[in-house]
Amino acid sequence: MDSILSVAGVSKTYASGQHALQPIDLSINRGEIFALLGPNGAGKTTLISIICGIVTPTTGSVTVLGHDALTDFRSARRAIGLVPQELSVDMFETVIATVRFSRRLFGRGANEAHLEQVLRDLSLWDKRDAKIMTLSGGMKRRVLIAKALAHEPDILFLDEPTAGVDVALRRDMWKLVHRLREKGTTIILTTHYIEEAEEMADRVGVINKGQLILVEGKAELMKKLGKRQMLISLQEPLSTLPAALSDWDVSLENDDRTLRYVFDAQAEHTGIPSLLRKLGELGIGFKDLETSKSSLEDIFVDLVEKKDAA
Repeated sequence: MDSILSVAGVSKTYASGQHALQPIDLSINRGEIFALLGPNGAGKTTLISIICGIVTPTTGSVTVLGHDALTDFRSARRAIGLVPQELSVDMFETVIATVRFSRRLFGRGANEAHLEQVLRDLSLWDKRDAKIMTLSGGMKRRVLIAKALAHEPDILFLDEPTAGVDVALRRDMWKLVHRLREKGTTIILTTHYIEEAEEMADRVGVINKGQLILVEGKAELMKKLGKRQMLISLQEPLSTLPAALSDWDVSLENDDRTLRYVFDAQAEHTGIPSLLRKLGELGIGFKDLETSKSSLEDIFVDLVEKKDAA
């Protein structure tokens, strides 16, 4: 794959002694959507801030389109568009003036056609002459994206892009991200919304306590780590789980009327036939069976809990 961004041995320790990032190695492929998942304080924003030149790393290097982000900062930064979590715009300025300024800030010549297309893609063209202070919260977030795209970056960073917006706007932004990728933009996003990564990402990185736990293609990750579950609707509720079922990963739910069995679908033996036989031997009747896959959220929670317990 054609790498567009490379992070090598990057770490961050603040003067207070806080280790915000352990040494991280990461390569981002041109044209992909990469989702960085992690709980609050995991180090997601610190890593993005280092790549974008906002924070200086304690160790390591960052290369963007062949430019060293520390020694050739201007060239590296020109290739990056950043949409931060917090609103960072002049509330008394108009939308069109804001995106024009952002473009000039990166040394780009005037290109009204490009700015118009960006604003139209973000449903902001009709608001181009409105002052930002008059816009809704969702529209203000769209302005942040317009600012980041004004100078035609090769890489777009979205730091919690849909935090605080409603579900409808969130889905509109997902569509926008897909359109940007179709145009060749490489997109890296951090998010708390697992469904966001599940909807959009080609690859997923999981970060916790400053450590990059795992980087994997989304489909491969769900195939490798995703488990399946079977819900068995019982004819009569069980007051307790029989000791004879201890060989299976089972639990009672739904007022003890449902038996939940978690199993590895990739394993040679799922344990389902033997479990059903055992239920028959114990005289436990059931009226329905239903199986389903783990979501990316299940996998994420399982990975973080395992890392915390290690």
